[in-house]
Amino acid sequence: MTAWPDHIAGSTTHARMGEISNAFRYGVDFVLIDPEERAGPALFSRNRFNLFAVHDRHHGGERGNGVGLSWALEQLRAAGLDRPAKITLLTQPTCLGYQFNPVSFWLVHEGDDLVCVIAETNNTFGDRHSYLCHLPGFAPISPKDTITAVKLMHVSPFQDVSGTYRFNFLVDQDRISIRIEHKNGDQGVIATLSGRRAPMTNTSVLRALIRRPLGTLRTISLIYWQALKLKLKGAVYRPRPSPPNEETSACSMSANV
Repeated sequence: MTAWPDHIAGSTTHARMGEISNAFRYGVDFVLIDPEERAGPALFSRNRFNLFAVHDRHHGGERGNGVGLSWALEQLRAAGLDRPAKITLLTQPTCLGYQFNPVSFWLVHEGDDLVCVIAETNNTFGDRHSYLCHLPGFAPISPKDTITAVKLMHVSPFQDVSGTYRFNFLVDQDRISIRIEHKNGDQGVIATLSGRRAPMTNTSVLRALIRRPLGTLRTISLIYWQALKLKLKGAVYRPRPSPPNEETSACSMSANV
């Protein structure tokens, strides 16, 4: 890639498992940025208003009061990894100032190898929890590696805060594909994000706004629409429990499948 940042005009899918099924697929726009780089097309900005923007306060640490890259580096040091060769942030950009991200990903590379991912999850109740995903000794993560973590934060009000997440990551020069499975007995959800990487341009930003008007405002609207559909199907609503005390939790195990 000769330009920076990247624009991933991809898709996300969700499939609910259990006695009440529900599935959907939507187009979505993510950007992949170097947190220390401020370059980009005129319609994209860092830490200021624009059609597309990424703000440090939205990532890394307390929700709404994030500090960006320094937080990610602190989490990695605490896990035993000194400053790696490269850290990038995969996230939905703010659109005309509005921001909501169900999940963003800090991608940690040593050379060409992906060695760690911090999955920064947010719910619609104002909570945040991050899952630090890596293999023993921060070995390179391949698409065949499944990294498992205990679910600790309330995400969907129609799922219990129990069970495990199973993460799979494919990150290469051309494409990003992420799969997250929540498994809780015969209940759960499979969610995916995938798309091709391309340099962000003013044209790609404008095309995104034409294809998917209002960006992340559209995302939150679709979340509530799917919640209404589940309620009408008879899904049981779970009130929000207290959020986890820990800001970040590490993977509990890893397996090659």
